[in-house]
Amino acid sequence: MNLKRLSEMGLLTCISLIIFVVEMQIPLPVPIPGVKLGLANIVTVFAVYRYSPKEAALILLARIILGAIFSGNISALIFSLSGGLLCLGGMIFLRHFIDEKHIYLCSILGAVLHNLGQIIAAIFVTSTLSVLAYLPFLTVSGCIAGLFTGICAQITFNRIGENKK
Repeated sequence: MNLKRLSEMGLLTCISLIIFVVEMQIPLPVPIPGVKLGLANIVTVFAVYRYSPKEAALILLARIILGAIFSGNISALIFSLSGGLLCLGGMIFLRHFIDEKHIYLCSILGAVLHNLGQIIAAIFVTSTLSVLAYLPFLTVSGCIAGLFTGICAQITFNRIGENKK
C-alpha cells in the first residue's frame, strides 16, 4: 500500500467518523431501537467499490472502534461490530455480482445485513428471541436508509471513484 492510498483511506476514515459523530446529534425519526440513518455507511459502500476488501475492512473497523470511543458507548461496540462486519462481508461478496453502476443495490442489501447482524448480537446479549420482533421494522428502515446511503455513495463514486479501484 503506497502513501497516497494510505492517506486516502485515512481521510475516508476521518470523514466517516465525522459523519457518525454528527449523526449522533440528530434525533431518531422513530422510537424503535436500532433505527438510524447510517450516513457513515456512505463511506463504507464507497470503500467496498474503490478499495480492496482488506482496505475497506480497515476503514470500517477504525470508524467503529473510534466511534465507540468518541461516543462513550463502548458497550454498543458488539452491535456495531456484528452489524458492520456482516454488512461488509455481504457487500464484498455482492460487489462481484453488482457492478459500479448499481452500487445503491449493494447498499440496500448491506443495510439489511447490518440490521440482521445487530439482531443476532442482541439475541446473544439478551439471551432471548423476543428481539426478533424488531426485525421487520429494521428491515424496512434498513432498505430506506440503505437506498439513501447507496445513492450518495453512487454519486460519490461516479464523481471521484471511477479512476481507480
